[in-house]
Amino acid sequence: MRQKLPPLHALQVFEVAARAGSYTAAARELHLTHGAVSRQIGILEDWLGQPLFVRDGQRMVASAHARALAREVSAAFDHLADAAERYGTSRQIDVLRVSATTTIAMRWLIPRLPAFAALYPHVDVRVTTVRSTDPGLKGSFDVALRRHLPVGSQYQATALFQESNTVVASPALLAGTGIASVDQLAGQAWLGTETRPGDWEQWLAAAGQAGMRAGRMQRFDHYFVTLQAAIDSLGFAIGPFPTLAVDRAAGRLLAPFPTVLAPGATCYALVPLDADKPAYLKAFIDWLQAQGASQSPQGQV
Repeated sequence: MRQKLPPLHALQVFEVAARAGSYTAAARELHLTHGAVSRQIGILEDWLGQPLFVRDGQRMVASAHARALAREVSAAFDHLADAAERYGTSRQIDVLRVSATTTIAMRWLIPRLPAFAALYPHVDVRVTTVRSTDPGLKGSFDVALRRHLPVGSQYQATALFQESNTVVASPALLAGTGIASVDQLAGQAWLGTETRPGDWEQWLAAAGQAGMRAGRMQRFDHYFVTLQAAIDSLGFAIGPFPTLAVDRAAGRLLAPFPTVLAPGATCYALVPLDADKPAYLKAFIDWLQAQGASQSPQGQV
């Protein structure tokens, strides 16, 4: 595999040139001459067997093919830098890589991270997000937060909290519609999500209103988009708690029927069985558990 790697110095110069937008900008960033940048790009083009840059007036700019390659190269360099920082003896911080679905990351984890940072200032928590539709558990991480258990037993799973679903809406929409009872939702605009089918049906069954219909149903491809539409008063949505507890506390979303709940998913922390398990990882898992336990079923909404 190593014999198939392109010249690394040429690859580094290429990544900067593609990102910076020109040979001149790359030369300035790398403290090289324009000619040196051009030679390194030429070496890489010879190795790949195809041109990477095209002339645009007085500048050489990356082709669409080269820009796609540059994104892959940039991600690989970031991964190498992360590995060097994590395993180097001179590092001053402990790096913890967390993979989370977008909604869990934005709505539940990130708002709580300042509290973890105050307890463990030496731990750098780096969050990457994935969509709930992404298959499997991809990428490199120390712990993943998911709303369902994956198939297989290659992960140590810790249950963090059980979600309960109820109707949510913006304060402005509630004030404008005057909704005060479940039956008044009939004929209103409802928001749904393709990745969470059945949310409305399950909640309506729990409310004893299985036959109720929306005046207009608008669906979005991903739940974080649906949430933004609800915050922007586009309609009523089904929201999971405690995932949205911070949004409710901040007044971005309200739950008009907090006692009408439908069971939702369980959020798990997943740690690869074959991964290193330093003390700060255990501390993070314990902290996540404590955060989940603090949201009692009665206090979720």
